[in-house]
Amino acid sequence: MSEIAAFARVKRPVVSTWRRRYPDFPGAVSENAGRPQFDGAQVAEWLIASGLGNADATELRSELALFGIGALRARFTPWQLVETLGSLLSLRRLDGRPLADRFEASQSEADADGALWSAVLRRAERIDMEDEFVLRELRSVDATAAPLARLAEDLVEAAYDERGAYEWLLASRSRLGLDSLAADAVAPELRSLLTQLTDFHVRLERGESLTLADPHARAGDLLAALLGEAEDHERVTVLAADPDERLARITRRRLLLSGVGELDLDVQTGPDLEERLADPDLVVTQLPYRPGEDRSILAALAGIEHVADLLRPGCTAVVLGPADALVDELKGTEESQLRSALLRSNVVESVIALPGGVLPFRPGYRPALWTLTRDPVPAAEGKVLLVDISSEPLTEAVRMWLAEDVLLWRAEGFRALDGHDPRYGRSVPVADLDRAFGGPLTPPAPPASAIWSSKVTERPALIAEAEARLERATADARTYEEEHGPYRGGVLRRVGRLPQRTSLGKLIAGRRVTRLPGHRVDERHIAEEGHHVVLGPEEITGRRAVGTRRIDRLVLATAYDRLALTEPGDVVYTLAPRLGLYVDHDGFAVVAFPARILRVNPAAGRPLTPRVLAALLGAARGTARSPSAVRPARRIEDYQLPDLDPDEVARFDALLSKTERRERLLRAQADALAEARRLTVAGLADGTLTLDDTRTPNRT
Repeated sequence: MSEIAAFARVKRPVVSTWRRRYPDFPGAVSENAGRPQFDGAQVAEWLIASGLGNADATELRSELALFGIGALRARFTPWQLVETLGSLLSLRRLDGRPLADRFEASQSEADADGALWSAVLRRAERIDMEDEFVLRELRSVDATAAPLARLAEDLVEAAYDERGAYEWLLASRSRLGLDSLAADAVAPELRSLLTQLTDFHVRLERGESLTLADPHARAGDLLAALLGEAEDHERVTVLAADPDERLARITRRRLLLSGVGELDLDVQTGPDLEERLADPDLVVTQLPYRPGEDRSILAALAGIEHVADLLRPGCTAVVLGPADALVDELKGTEESQLRSALLRSNVVESVIALPGGVLPFRPGYRPALWTLTRDPVPAAEGKVLLVDISSEPLTEAVRMWLAEDVLLWRAEGFRALDGHDPRYGRSVPVADLDRAFGGPLTPPAPPASAIWSSKVTERPALIAEAEARLERATADARTYEEEHGPYRGGVLRRVGRLPQRTSLGKLIAGRRVTRLPGHRVDERHIAEEGHHVVLGPEEITGRRAVGTRRIDRLVLATAYDRLALTEPGDVVYTLAPRLGLYVDHDGFAVVAFPARILRVNPAAGRPLTPRVLAALLGAARGTARSPSAVRPARRIEDYQLPDLDPDEVARFDALLSKTERRERLLRAQADALAEARRLTVAGLADGTLTLDDTRTPNRT
């Protein structure tokens, strides 16, 4: 059932709900250690027919095939699974015919497998006589691999072609146990940035014929990402190399399935890329990873020098490598000399410090990017664009702006007069970097576009506005203090018997409090603007400000005809991820499940107030949850609280109201002061602000 949840992309308890709620949910076909086992095809068809879950039909069919492949791990090693399936898909592409014939079903299983595999081998020997793509992998296994041919057909049917099937398979390499093949994979955001920096798609649209190259191809992830950006590969030639023959053959099959012609690809086995087929126009590569203890900065810089040697005039390279060699300050003389020589060679276009975590299997590895261009435009000669986005997440906007910086720099160089200042980069003369000799390659100051942006130029006015808000908030607090006097709660030690204890469950049973459910709201219907506030666990526990999520009243009327809004004074609570309580004084809000509502009945015999109820529940014992617990320690109905007398409830509510008022006044002062401080520090830190000595207090 946990696999069904992963299959349908839902939480595990949802599957239990489906089994209980829908009589047509597929029944278990067997048990394993007391755990029910289900037929995957039946589950997939039920999910498709019912429309439940968060995976579409295509994903379900591909996942079904991948589950079948994973089930064969007891028979084949992970390497055999990936290599054999890749070979079968390549054979299907080369031959142009399906792998499995339909008449096999009339034979016994063993005879059908033997006949199928014999036919597969004959086709491979006829089509791949020189063993460029598939032959040795298919010969290394016997007829027991025949189910893989059928699963390959299932993958193709789900993905519509062999390329999509192979990409799905390689995306699941970790699930198949092949972590070594996934260790060099980069995050999708970084792959997208690399493709944007090459400008590959635009150059193909202009009708250019391009030669791609990767001297450190590994499994071909970067080349496949580039090729996936364009549909027409007739004008594309690909060169690649890798010392590992297995990886070189995987890359060769991957390029073939991506649509590169057999005569237009050359994947070599070895440490050096030989330009036998054509001269590269674009080089995109990732320098081989080495652990920090064994990493050689000199070897990393020599790798970049080798990439630069591949470039002819007008060609571009994007190189991903370790930040300690590409960006950080260098200690050794030989390393500093080599990096300075590379900078002086007028081939380094930009140096980009990347955020950590973009290599998921190596979260502690700090990467950086160099882009190289042979013979840059005259306006960029003798300069390097330095960029530091190590503290920025690689969002779509960051990728777009950074790619725009680099591509404009590549096409036009520095243009200070017409608004083309880089958003993230800083143009630095190579002579300045050479004088620093081994110094860090980081921007010496914020980009000019950041310094002269409207947000920066408006800082003095914004600071003055924050200071005015602080003065008004201080005056309001002083006026309130004069009208109501200093804060005195009037708290005394209780003498005599303690108040009788009760529970929230008893209050509900006695109709003093009514509990109402929350509503399941589709995230697609929630926006930053709308007529009704959405209150969920994030708002109630303080992780998100109230009012940042809203829903339109027209959407509410059409999609949620039975949804009830809150009333002023409702107490909204949640137990997940922890206890949270919020008094909705305004009302007319939408409570999103798993949050719920407690509504105080003012006509009850011993009435409570919302503030008092929320305060007493928040102070109840045993409300915390152990870090390892799946469920709360107790239900909210079991929370114990004192049953206060009505006059004591009234005094307590008045005290809480007075406390809230003072908190709002203090918070207004704190917010205004924090805003003024933040803007002042930011302006002094980036050099765009200074202080007026005549107005600065405490000059001594």
